[in-house]
Amino acid sequence: MAEQGTAVELVGLLSVEGRDVAGEWVQQVAGTLKGRVSVAELSRELGELHEALVQALGQGAVDVHGEQMSEVRALLTELSRNRARQGFSPTETAVGVFALKQVLEPVLQDGTAEEIRAFGRLSRVLDGLGLFTIETYTQTREELISAQAEQLMELSTPVVRLWDGVIAVPLVGTLDSARTQVVMEKLLQALVETGSEQAIIDITGVPAVDTQVAQHLLKTIVAARLMGAECTVSGIRPQIAQTIVALGIEFDGIVTKASLADALKLALRKSGVEMVARKAGQL
Repeated sequence: MAEQGTAVELVGLLSVEGRDVAGEWVQQVAGTLKGRVSVAELSRELGELHEALVQALGQGAVDVHGEQMSEVRALLTELSRNRARQGFSPTETAVGVFALKQVLEPVLQDGTAEEIRAFGRLSRVLDGLGLFTIETYTQTREELISAQAEQLMELSTPVVRLWDGVIAVPLVGTLDSARTQVVMEKLLQALVETGSEQAIIDITGVPAVDTQVAQHLLKTIVAARLMGAECTVSGIRPQIAQTIVALGIEFDGIVTKASLADALKLALRKSGVEMVARKAGQL
């Protein structure tokens, strides 16, 4: 009976006769979002959430992670994911839950002792739902950041077909284990698709070469060789050459060139392409 009485009191706070609690909730949240979400969209989101919360509380649910709160959690998950994708902050997202407490605060001044106690219980429930909202938001943001990082890695590692039988991978930025795997996969796939036998790995845009970067390059070159392709590393600047010597890194059996142009000339020559220099004015 006590649980039933508590449920009635909690539902009573959200279903006050003569008051549109859901509508007031919408207005409270709309003010904090400053028009970045339409009132119609907020009315749909919070209206469904209000209805699900009333139903869950009516069944005596006070555990945020309980089965009776499953519909509430599902709606909050959708709301949190939408806010994360739309670029809202965690605070702007969580206010969608916490604003309901502000709507119900007049109970503290004008309510009965039972209503005040019910407000305290409902506040704890809303605090739990707010934390759930932030956790879901954070997880979604991490997923988005991870997906964007993968997309950037794909874009920053192009494989370019320079000539029939000659492809190149111009690298820009730091070369780590994850990126090396992407470089290797894209290079090997391009070798298969184009039937190329010459591959150039250009490191002009790599700021520094250390032992780890060198090992990553060697792994990629070995993988390409297993596919029957000869590899040339271009972009060996004086500073990088000095670093490689100082670190004792051995590039035995690997052809290196100072520039991509030099590497291309070598690759074309190995492919049997004869290059003839034109004289000035000659067509």
